[in-house]
Amino acid sequence: MKTPQYTRLAASLPATVPFVGPETQERANGHPFAARLGANENMFGPSPLAIAAMAKAARDVWMYGDPEVHDLRTAIAEHHGTTLDHVVVGEGIDGLLGYLVRLIVGDGDAVVTSDGAYPTLNFHVAGFGGVLHKVPYKGDYEDSDALLARAAEIGAKLIYLANPDNPMGSQLGAAMIEDMIERVPAGCLLILDEAYIELAPDGSAPVVAMSDPRVIRFRTFSKGYGMAGLRVGYGIAAPELVQAFNKVRNHFGVGRIAQAGAIAALADQDWLAAGKAKAIAARETFADVARANGLAPLPSATNFICLDCGQDGKFARRVLTALGAEGVFVRMPGVPPMDRCIRVSLGDEAALKVFAGALPRALKAAKG
Repeated sequence: MKTPQYTRLAASLPATVPFVGPETQERANGHPFAARLGANENMFGPSPLAIAAMAKAARDVWMYGDPEVHDLRTAIAEHHGTTLDHVVVGEGIDGLLGYLVRLIVGDGDAVVTSDGAYPTLNFHVAGFGGVLHKVPYKGDYEDSDALLARAAEIGAKLIYLANPDNPMGSQLGAAMIEDMIERVPAGCLLILDEAYIELAPDGSAPVVAMSDPRVIRFRTFSKGYGMAGLRVGYGIAAPELVQAFNKVRNHFGVGRIAQAGAIAALADQDWLAAGKAKAIAARETFADVARANGLAPLPSATNFICLDCGQDGKFARRVLTALGAEGVFVRMPGVPPMDRCIRVSLGDEAALKVFAGALPRALKAAKG
C-alpha cells in the first residue's frame, strides 16, 4: 500500500508539538490535575458581556464567520486609534506567527530569537525550512542588543522578541523597545509579541508608528481578556504587510462565535482592568507562598511568576515532577540558567490553596 509522498522537508521533521498539554498528562496519569497552573491561562475568566455575546452568536453558528473579520478588526482599530488597514486577525498569536513565517521565510532563511524563548515561532520556522539563530538571555531578560547584533551579522529576515517575556515574566522598558525598533537592520522585520501587555504596568507599551514597516506587534485575547480557548489574536502593522496575510491566511479560521466574543471583550475595558488587578494581587499571594518555602519569586509583568528553586535545572525538574504527582500542573524554562526556575501561572483562591499545600511536599520529595 502506497503512503503519502511527503515533501523532503516534511519527511525530515520530527512529529512533535511545542508544548505537552495538561490534558495529555492527565490522560497519562489517569486523573485530572487539582490545580492547572502551567499554561498561563487567565483563571479569572472572560467578561460576562463576552460570554453573553458568544451565547447569542451560538444560535447563528450554522453560518460561517465573516472571512474579512470586518467588525472585529474595526473595533481593534478604534481601540488602538488606527485604521482597519493596519489590523490582521487570526487564530491566536500562534496561528499568526505561522502565517507570517510562511510569508517571509524561505528555505535556508535566517531567523533570530532567544535561546529558551517562546517555542512556537521555532516550530514554524523549522516547518518552512528556515534556520534559527539563538542568542542567550542577559540574566533573566531578553538581550535586545544581542538580538540586533546577530540579525545584522547573518542578514536575518525576522527577529522575535516577546515583551513582557515568556517564560521569565520579565520586561524591557518601552524606551528600550522603541530604541530597538530604530536599530532593526535593513530588510529585517521585528516581531514584537505583546501577548501579556494588558497585564503589565501602565506605560509598558512602546509608542510605535502604526505604519512602521520594521515591526509587527501581536496581541491576543487569550491572556488579559481570559479567552485562551477561543483562539483569537491580532497583529498591528503597516498596511502592505497586513494585506499580504490575505495571500496565505485561513479566511474562515476565526469563527462567528469567536468574533462576537472578542468584540464584546474588547468593549468591556472595566472587566479587563478588574482582571489585571486580580492578577497583580495574585502575584503577591503566590510569591508569599514561594518565599515561605524558601523559593525566590522573580519580578513579573504577566499572569505568571517564575520561582527560583535555588539550585540547577535537574533540581527544578524534580520539583516540577513532584508537583505533578501532587496534582499541580506547572511548567519550567527549558534552557540554563533559567531552568533553575519553575513557572507558575496565577490562579484564584482555590488554586492558591492547592499550590500552597502541595509545594512543601514537592520540595521535600525533590530534596529527598
